[in-house]
Amino acid sequence: MIKLAERVQTLTPSTTLAITAKANELKAQGVDIIGLGAGEPDYNTPENIIEAAYRSMKEGKTKYTPAGGLPALKEAIINKLERDQGLAYKPNEIMVGIGAKHVLYTLFQVLLNEGDEVIIPIPYWVSYPEQVKLAEGVPVYIEATAGQQYKITPQQLKEAITERTKAVIINSPSNPTGMIYSKEELQELAEVCREKDILIVSDEIYEKLIYGDTVHTSIAELSEDAKNRTIIINGVSKSHSMTGWRIGYAAGDSALIKAMTDLASHSTSNPTTTSQYAAIEAYNGTQDAVEEMRQAFESRLETIFPKVEAIPGFTVIRPQGAFYLLPDVAEAAEKTGYSSVDEFVEGLLTEANVAVIPGSGFGAPSTIRLSYATSLEALTEAVERIHKFVTSKWKE
Repeated sequence: MIKLAERVQTLTPSTTLAITAKANELKAQGVDIIGLGAGEPDYNTPENIIEAAYRSMKEGKTKYTPAGGLPALKEAIINKLERDQGLAYKPNEIMVGIGAKHVLYTLFQVLLNEGDEVIIPIPYWVSYPEQVKLAEGVPVYIEATAGQQYKITPQQLKEAITERTKAVIINSPSNPTGMIYSKEELQELAEVCREKDILIVSDEIYEKLIYGDTVHTSIAELSEDAKNRTIIINGVSKSHSMTGWRIGYAAGDSALIKAMTDLASHSTSNPTTTSQYAAIEAYNGTQDAVEEMRQAFESRLETIFPKVEAIPGFTVIRPQGAFYLLPDVAEAAEKTGYSSVDEFVEGLLTEANVAVIPGSGFGAPSTIRLSYATSLEALTEAVERIHKFVTSKWKE
């Protein structure tokens, strides 16, 4: 009998994938399921990007590239960081990988030794703790409550740091909360990191999807010290609707970038060549489609937020970015006869035919995550089903 490595036996299965699989199974049986679990834009990749990819293939650009990415793509990323954040990087401070997720995985593999701690705010993106554990690190959690707008405080960060702390993860805009740290909040967190001499992993994958008067600030912008201790993680998946192309990048300390590149050379050889040429066009070409998509998400948020807020037993904070709502539904679950939110989610799927993601996968078990990366018609119908489901089962 095959004995698996201990490192994989500690992994928590993806709640998102489990719900999606069950929803797809019901759909295959002919059930009219509306899925609100999507972690990707519902738009196709912009035409100019597709054309650039096709053109590169026709020109014979289908061979290996440098392990850390094409020089032209690195230059496009450098220009993007200068244009959007006013940050200056050199090619040896950029590593391109197979999506931001794999870039993060590679980062933790080269950064952490056994027992090293990484501070992870709750709610968190599902893969952060698992990737830290796979690198033999230890996730250390800080709960950012709804009263804090789901953002950690400098005091919380200070109290969580020990002699084993290697880094803290800042995800802004956040998956799953949609909240964004202000420049002032980031300055206070950066000062704690300076005092305690720890690294900052700044996940900025949703930076282009922000709403209202909110402004996205990268923590690396704040000072030379903040830039030197920050590893920016970003990519084209969310901003340019390119989830399947799998292109992400890291920007930061050259020694760390070299180690990540060396590891990639033995694990992936290089990011997919065609996808890299597509990403060059994504960053160098017109950004009209990016803004069009952002406006569509904002319009959906304006329409759907008050409808979700009106569901009995739902308490929800208006997100500032990304494309998720994270309502606390503990009261709704209790009043409708469920012993947990996970069971409530199961009921929504099998009885109301709406698939949502339980917050337990994000470290927030009293919540659910609703994605509005789907049509307004589907969103409206789904929320109406949820509302009807709750009111029909409500017991005082």
